[in-house]
Formats: sequence, C-alpha cells, structure tokens
Amino acid sequence: MYTPARYKESDLNTLLDFMKKYSFATMITAGNGKPVATHVPFVVEEREGKIFLLTHIARANDQWKDFEHQQVLVIFHEPHAYISAKFYDSKEDVPTWNYTAVHAYGTARIIPERNEIEKLFFKTFDFYDPSFREQYLNDLSEEYKTKLINRIVACEIEVVELHGKKKLSQNYTVAEVLRMIDELSQSDNTLVRTTAEMMNEELKKRTSSGEFHS
Repeated sequence: MYTPARYKESDLNTLLDFMKKYSFATMITAGNGKPVATHVPFVVEEREGKIFLLTHIARANDQWKDFEHQQVLVIFHEPHAYISAKFYDSKEDVPTWNYTAVHAYGTARIIPERNEIEKLFFKTFDFYDPSFREQYLNDLSEEYKTKLINRIVACEIEVVELHGKKKLSQNYTVAEVLRMIDELSQSDNTLVRTTAEMMNEELKKRTSSGEFHS
C-alpha cells in the first residue's frame, strides 16, 4: 500500500481497534497468477505477542486451496469521503478522497479438526452475535451441524506484516480541515460522518502535539 509518511499509522493498538471495528474485510490470494478475493468477517486475536485472523469460507470457494501455498493479504477498510476542492485556501488544488485502511499480510493454516472449527464458530458468535451460541448448542441437530462444518473451510492467518494508512487531510491547515469537518458532519451518509469524526480526532491529536499548524 502506497503510504506517504504523513498518512502512516504505526500504533499497534490503533490498528487493532480499527481491524476489530471494521472486521468485515477482503481476503486476497493469487492462485495460478490470478488475484482472487473473498469478502468475509474476521475475528482478530492477540496471542503471545502475535496477531491472528480467524475466518471461514465455503468449501465450494476454491480460494482455500491457495491458503497454505502463499501469503494472504487481508484488507480492512470502511469509512471514506469525497473531499471537494471548495474547502481549500488555494485555487490551484484538486479534489481528493479521505479514507482509512489496514493491510495485513500473513500465512494461513487450515483448521481441519471439528472441535477446533467449532471453537472458531463460538469465537465468531461471541463477537458478532452472542445469543446464537445457545441456539447452536441446543437447537441445531448434530446432522445439521455436521453438514454445516463439511461445507466450510476454517482457517487461521498469522499476521507477519501490518500496514496502516489514515489519509485524513493532514496536509491541510487547521482552518481548511475544520471547514471539511463541518460540512461532512452534516451528511446523510454514515460513512461520510464517520470520516469527519476520524478527521476531527486526527486534528485534535496533531494540534496537541504541535504537528498541525494554522
């Protein structure tokens, strides 16, 4: 991911919080020289100083055959907003797009054992829908659960490289950014309003540290 220094986010806790908040991500491999992408929810875990991403895909999705033969890229992203040139002080400038993204590179391990697959299920339920754990345990037949497990491939990705980017108008003045935030905050689009909130947090952080000047 191309990341100029001003947009680079290296704080691990910030990256992990973002990945957990926007955990429906894009998983990319390149089997047979052709990029393949699957959009799936992830459970993000920290264990003994390492980061793991847990998910599962349909067995009918051949992407799982690439997991143990190459590095996997998972892209976490969501809030973004168009930034009009009308906010700038200079007329010699162009519109742009603000966004935040995290790229996680890792090695995948397929989880074959039923009990380990169900542990992954429970972690997923606990994160996204805790009430479903009881339904899974008590209301689903063993036959149904066996069919379900046979139709998916579960995997665990150990992250070996993590890149974060927050492009939130750090190259503009306080006055310009405040104009952006004021208008974006009034948008009917939730993603745009969330981007404005992230811009405001970044502005506060940078002005308090002296990095941002009016």
